[in-house]
Amino acid sequence: MHTGVLLIAACSIALPFRAGAQCTANGAPASCNLSGNVSLTTGRVVRLQVNAGSTSLAAPTPADFDAGYNSTTGPTLTVSANAPWMLQVRASSASWTAVNTSPGAPARTNKPAADLKWGTSAAGPFSALNTSDATLVSGSATASNATTLYFQTLYNWTSDTPGSYSLTVVLTLTAP
Repeated sequence: MHTGVLLIAACSIALPFRAGAQCTANGAPASCNLSGNVSLTTGRVVRLQVNAGSTSLAAPTPADFDAGYNSTTGPTLTVSANAPWMLQVRASSASWTAVNTSPGAPARTNKPAADLKWGTSAAGPFSALNTSDATLVSGSATASNATTLYFQTLYNWTSDTPGSYSLTVVLTLTAP
């Protein structure tokens, strides 16, 4: 399992027992009790686990070009948090990185990030990815909230030329 982890925490423990405290029993076996206080301060703690560091999108077929898209199941994202949290998604750049793979048909260098749509259900709805954070899922304190990310990749017969394309997707977990 590939794990991306974001931890936000503050913790302190104080043990204010009296210095020099002691029990005495005038030479006879005895027991006595000494009391003291302990205190603990815990800050917000969140963790994001991702089951895969990358996702290979399904290669398009003629039917996908006719439909205008195809679908791929992405990673499962698991959040653990001791406070309310929000998981956001965005593209790291406005366009895909394109590498030529065929002579005479250069890869499309301006394929927009919006040609990748994301959703939290295979049936949608799907939202276009862009460079602004969008809330993928949010919740309250949880030991384990798992969400699968689904993708739809858009295709156009005339503009999506042969090539190798990649896009960095950024996930941000916060405990506001």
